[in-house]
Amino acid sequence: MRLTTFTDYTIRVLIYIGLRPGQLATIGELADVYHISRNHLMKVVHHLGQAGYIETLRGKGGGFLLARAPEEINIGALVRCTEQRSSLVECFSDQECDCRISPACRMKGVLNQAIDAFYAVLDQYSLADLISNKRQLTRLLID
Repeated sequence: MRLTTFTDYTIRVLIYIGLRPGQLATIGELADVYHISRNHLMKVVHHLGQAGYIETLRGKGGGFLLARAPEEINIGALVRCTEQRSSLVECFSDQECDCRISPACRMKGVLNQAIDAFYAVLDQYSLADLISNKRQLTRLLID
């Protein structure tokens, strides 16, 4: 399974602000640190705010920070939230499937099991687990 760039950036944003509890971060700051487009980050930050993962403060001196403790941010739930529109294969889509073997194909069941296993692993981790090596991450991102 391949995660979308949106999910990748979402996790990176949360890691960065998770390393700096109580401190505001900005899109410009993250764009510089990760070398990511500001436009992509604006979409990610907007989504994270809508989903309740971060609090955003507008205006001069504004920015964003975690809305929940890192221990309360489950990685499986986060990935489900960001990947909800992504279909692994055509027959998983809500739209009509043009695959001729779809009615008799057993691969869909196999892939569903694989996806369930994938999320079962992610469900075991929180943002706190991803930032438990704080010293190393801080050295790479902030210092």
